[in-house]
Amino acid sequence: MSLPLYIVNAFTKTTFGGNPAAVMPLENWLPDKTLLAIAAQHNLSETAFFVPAGAGHYELRWFTPGAEVQLCGHATLASAHVLRAHLGFQGEEVTFSTRFSGELCARYIGDGIELDFPSLQPQPHIPEPALLAALKTPVIAAAIPEIHPWKALYEVENEAALRAIVPDFPAIAAAVDHAVIVTARGEHHDFVSRFFAPNLRVNEDPVTGSAHCVLTPYWADKLGCDTLSAAQVSERGGELQCVLAGDRVKLTGQSVTYAVADVVGSIDLR
Repeated sequence: MSLPLYIVNAFTKTTFGGNPAAVMPLENWLPDKTLLAIAAQHNLSETAFFVPAGAGHYELRWFTPGAEVQLCGHATLASAHVLRAHLGFQGEEVTFSTRFSGELCARYIGDGIELDFPSLQPQPHIPEPALLAALKTPVIAAAIPEIHPWKALYEVENEAALRAIVPDFPAIAAAVDHAVIVTARGEHHDFVSRFFAPNLRVNEDPVTGSAHCVLTPYWADKLGCDTLSAAQVSERGGELQCVLAGDRVKLTGQSVTYAVADVVGSIDLR
């Protein structure tokens, strides 16, 4: 059989920036083991799969090379981009039903896409000594969301300190069983961040939309502002506009298609 495959760089305007996601539209769901095997084959931070569920409505799931995840921003952005750029979707917004995060909306705004995601309200968190040793950088505050506590946030002194971190991924994986968001006040943006998730077989994610569901309420509270500019200062890098709107976070970004292909061969449908 043959399945369509799109590789899309999300949260960027450039061919080699942002966070690459694989997007695979399906007519019906494949077995979970097959979805995971496909994601492992792609070896990108996330592969998004979606199936039609009505007019302007799709079911959406995301897989890293090692596991299904509860929320993913950049692969949702990439999925909305594929629908508009390649599959002829003409609506002003698309709704994605997800297993763990409810309904997520993507709106087409000019040359960008606005994602409507849940705000993950951060609570104070005591930094783990082993993680501090692995980061080798002083942490001045830490927080973890009330829901989706599979990632925690650690604030460091400034952007220079954040950029200087040389992560010890085996040590991070041994120190904590959650993903690690490291953040600081930005020099040219309201805040900047990096994202490490070696336990999900994603050492450093280039641009992480779901992390900004925690980062946005955290920095909105610190800075007293609900509209924020953000940058993820990974090697590839990416930029987002973030708005805290009650119990929702709105993230706006752009995407660029890198490749279009077909997955061919024997695929287990059982």
